[in-house]
Amino acid sequence: MAFDSLTEKLQNVFKGLRGKGRLSEEDVKAALKEVRLALLEADVNFKVVKNFAKSVEVRAVGSDVLNGLNPAQTVIKIVNEELTSLMGSETTEIAYRPGQEITVLMMCGLQGAGKTTTVAKLAGQMKHKGKRPLLVACDIYRPAAIEQLQINGNKQEVPVFSMGDKTKPKDIAKAALEHAKKNNLNVLLLDTAGRLHIDEDMMQELKDIKDAVDVAQTLLVVDAMTGQDAVNVAKSFDEKIGIDGVILTKLDGDTRGGAALSIRAVTEKPILYCGMGEKLSDLEQFYPDRMASRILGMGDVLSLIEKAQENIDEEKAKNLAQKMKKAEFDYNDYLDSMSQMKKMGGLSSILGMMPGMGMGLNASQMSQIEGSIDDKKLVHIEAIIQSMTPEERENPKLMNPSRKHRLAKGAGVDIAEVNRFIKQFEQSKKMMKQMGGMMKKGKKGRFGGFPF
Repeated sequence: MAFDSLTEKLQNVFKGLRGKGRLSEEDVKAALKEVRLALLEADVNFKVVKNFAKSVEVRAVGSDVLNGLNPAQTVIKIVNEELTSLMGSETTEIAYRPGQEITVLMMCGLQGAGKTTTVAKLAGQMKHKGKRPLLVACDIYRPAAIEQLQINGNKQEVPVFSMGDKTKPKDIAKAALEHAKKNNLNVLLLDTAGRLHIDEDMMQELKDIKDAVDVAQTLLVVDAMTGQDAVNVAKSFDEKIGIDGVILTKLDGDTRGGAALSIRAVTEKPILYCGMGEKLSDLEQFYPDRMASRILGMGDVLSLIEKAQENIDEEKAKNLAQKMKKAEFDYNDYLDSMSQMKKMGGLSSILGMMPGMGMGLNASQMSQIEGSIDDKKLVHIEAIIQSMTPEERENPKLMNPSRKHRLAKGAGVDIAEVNRFIKQFEQSKKMMKQMGGMMKKGKKGRFGGFPF
């Protein structure tokens, strides 16, 4: 995730605080100096860092904190609260028009920010919530922009309105509004044109659209990987046409994350959503408190639960849990569990949301864990299982050397990889059997039990 480097640095600072037991004012100031450096390296706006550190220091050097029972933990709590405040404290929703009124949302941003894909992602979210969205192709300049919107609209099963590339965007928006009224659609998502940089022509076009139709909200899509530039872009758009909220894209990429921590403070505009991947389902509502917890390596249990509820078949999960408890799960079950994990964003995404994982492991250790089940290996495991006969999948005990050689050929992998996977599978079964024993003892109050 974007904040991996920042998370590791902040964790090192906090480990130093915990190791001291009691804290002096000098200890807190020294730790905050390290926090400041970590935030600046993460490309957080200088003024934002300065104000953030000052707010934390004012709260952290009081006698109530320094003389408390657990001063280090209290300082971490203060940092968490101030980070949350920095990003907006409360979650902000898109403001829809009441009743039968049509909500027109104008989506804008620079070229390359991922705007057209984000528009389709957003439409999918709205449809899931019971809205009836219409995607409107107002980008008449970029080659294939209209086609891209139509393809993504089809994937999301959301209608797309287009008048080709010869009609002015303001006229397309007006015609789309009439189309929505006739077809009982209640949200218009205008995919406007981007440019390589902010210019007067683009801004005038956006102003013309606003004059032509009653835009409820203007949402800016910015690329988190551009760091401080993303903040500058947001500020410029707000000053020239006025924006109501920001959607950050590519927050899962190799970026330092400074944009997410700076945009709200600099523009006073909320971050509404963040793009966490290339799939059309990879759009998450932005929760400042949850993001602060992730940055500090404290996990994000609520988002993990929501992902599970959205992507996991509850009946399958119950059956798998029972099989795991009795160590009866087979290769079909293993394949199912891999599929469920992929739907939730993969191992890296899940680990990042688990409390305690970030606080106890550094980036190198996390990398080793993730590397042990990387995407390439998952594809190989899938191929190995799919090369098995139905009988072999249902009865792992059938596996012998000749069958393993056949699987290696069928999956296009080395025999050593087949052996490694089968050994890993058997070890997993043994571990589940041990956990099953612990669960029985847990019912008697010895181990506390497991949620199966």
